[in-house]
Amino acid sequence: MTSKSSIPKGTRDFGPEVMARRNYILDTIKQVFRLFGYQPIETPAMENLSTLLGKYGEEGDKLLFRILNSGDFLQNVDLSSVNGVSDLLPHITEKGLRYDLTVPFARFVVQNRNELPFPFRRYQIQPVWRADRPQKGRYREFYQCDADVVGSDSLLNEAELVQMVDMVFSRLGIKVVVKINNRKILAGLAAAIGQPERLTDITMAIDKLDKIGIEKVNEELAERGLPEQAIQALQPVLFTKGDAYAKLESLKKIIGHIEEGTKGIEEMTILLKYLANSKLSLQLEFDLTLARGLNYYTGAIFEVKALDAAIGSICGGGRYDNLTGVFGMPGMSGVGISFGADRIYDVMNELELFPATSADTTHVLFLNFGPDEEQYCLPKVSQLRQLGVNTEIYPSAEKLKKQMRYADQKNIPLVVMAGESEMAGNSFTLKDMKQGGQQTLPSASLAKAIHELLQAK
Repeated sequence: MTSKSSIPKGTRDFGPEVMARRNYILDTIKQVFRLFGYQPIETPAMENLSTLLGKYGEEGDKLLFRILNSGDFLQNVDLSSVNGVSDLLPHITEKGLRYDLTVPFARFVVQNRNELPFPFRRYQIQPVWRADRPQKGRYREFYQCDADVVGSDSLLNEAELVQMVDMVFSRLGIKVVVKINNRKILAGLAAAIGQPERLTDITMAIDKLDKIGIEKVNEELAERGLPEQAIQALQPVLFTKGDAYAKLESLKKIIGHIEEGTKGIEEMTILLKYLANSKLSLQLEFDLTLARGLNYYTGAIFEVKALDAAIGSICGGGRYDNLTGVFGMPGMSGVGISFGADRIYDVMNELELFPATSADTTHVLFLNFGPDEEQYCLPKVSQLRQLGVNTEIYPSAEKLKKQMRYADQKNIPLVVMAGESEMAGNSFTLKDMKQGGQQTLPSASLAKAIHELLQAK
């Protein structure tokens, strides 16, 4: 009896059609990254746990996939001194799968500091892993598409990241809202309610506001040790009304006497001025409830949501001033953003935004009617490939019905036929599989006709 084949929950296989669509998304993102001067790098799937632990907060550490040491991992462990899993783990696992691309990037920068030009702009598109509970839009293995610039604290970098977001989603046809905030403002609010040391607790709780609602957030704040008076003082601030500039004026009255809060207000004001001159097509919202629960953010933070699909954030990021410091390189400011390719795919699939054909699709199939017809077709097949048209010739002279079914199954939009009459007239018959029409063309006109039809699809 054979066991049923399966894959781990939260992971997926991708067939050719899905991969063509995924590559359409990734290629679009890469094109925009390059337009802004970002260069590609890659880092290993696994990192030392010493690199990963403590960078994502308490909850993030729990979601790390740990890798058992190779060989007999218990060989040198004194089990008599082990009182539980937490005692055992350091002895049997020293590595983990990467949780995101930002921390490995910080490690990369420190290790390669003498070879890199600063400011250094990099993009990185690779899978990451999180031991999360799988659900719609949330997977245990998924791709991130990151762009970061380190070695500059200019807020022009933040503005350009928002411009990149605007360009990517405009090209993909997704209407989005970009929510922005600043961790210094949140630090100022924590100080204003008398809880400056509780910034992490506050941000981790209010970061869940959209998911669990204000009552549950308040319960979590209480569980984290915030006094009721501080929790109540936080409420009106989180729901301050008005546009971005009205909110900034309100904040000046609340945290204007706190140095870090004032700095956050100044940074937000500068960023809004940059963005006002960027001619953005997306919606922009200054959201005081946006917290981005990762510990390493220190300044501006971003989150992007699709307007026409009920799914979580599809892009996010922010400024981190201290991340490389933990790897022995203090004072290296950075800011970055990450596109969630898997969620973007789900949104585009739901809204039917994918083009009919893609760079990974076969555009033209030549049918095969026999050895003589093969020889007649092969030069034209080569010509089309040299012109950049994805072209196949069916490998054997099977029944016409079978060859046409193959074209249907692969969703090939154009089929070319050449039999005795076409060979005699130095012509080809071109069939449009979508529209159903066909035409017989001189050999010299075939490539132009194919190009025109593909451009129209």
